[in-house]
Amino acid sequence: MIDLDDTVLSDVKHGFSLPPKPSLITELQNALSDSNPDLNDVATIIAHDVGASAAVLKIINSPLYGLSRTVTDVKQAVVFLGLSAITTLVTSFLLKQSFEQSKCCISLERFWDNASDIADSIMVIGNKIKARVPIENLHLLGLFHDAGIAAMAVNYPDYMETLVAANKDYDKILVAHEEKKYQTNHAVVGYFLATSWNLPKDICQMILCHHDPEFLPQCKNEEQQLAFAALKMAENFVHINKRFVASPDWYLMKSDVLKALNLDEDDYQDIKEDLEDYFLEEQ
Repeated sequence: MIDLDDTVLSDVKHGFSLPPKPSLITELQNALSDSNPDLNDVATIIAHDVGASAAVLKIINSPLYGLSRTVTDVKQAVVFLGLSAITTLVTSFLLKQSFEQSKCCISLERFWDNASDIADSIMVIGNKIKARVPIENLHLLGLFHDAGIAAMAVNYPDYMETLVAANKDYDKILVAHEEKKYQTNHAVVGYFLATSWNLPKDICQMILCHHDPEFLPQCKNEEQQLAFAALKMAENFVHINKRFVASPDWYLMKSDVLKALNLDEDDYQDIKEDLEDYFLEEQ
């Protein structure tokens, strides 16, 4: 399993531009650190940001949450989801706002569309397998796991060339191309971004290791195993849906993923069909 030392992290930090943690997240994290957090205070903090409020309500009222009633204001959303869950949803929204297209050499709209598809897919999988993982954590993991790609596209003007080369080279995954050219990769950069935003440690570790085939066999945390396995399955389904071929590292992880989720091949195909139906409905 990948483990970073301080030298690696300092190398990433030196001369590398990452979006700073938004003040709204800092306010929310400070509110949650109180021994007895107040729901009204948290709702008020979120409500001050119109965009974040709208995003939270849109997500919580989506079919992914399956609520029996429509949530119409942020306070209701906080009551329904809880303090930690609402903070992760706000974090997801703010992440997408933290990169500027004018400074980025890839299409951020296309990038976030793909990330959102993976985030939606991982939540569908989580609901299907009744995983003991908070749904909002799955969404945050799905959206945030490849954020290092956007960060590298901001820092390296030629990064699009690396993406194109990796897409044409099915035998070598993207992180290998990145390491050869930049001496770092998007998983390491994404980990650094996640830790600087004070995301939960388990999510940070999964971001770091999401291309590591040794992660699942060595992981001892059942909740983390389930979330990681759901992520890899979601990545693969989205890759198949968009490129008509399995994701490059799926063959390395498939057996461990199915084992972690306690699924057989028939179960896998059933979930694949459910996701195909879900995306058809979303079109």
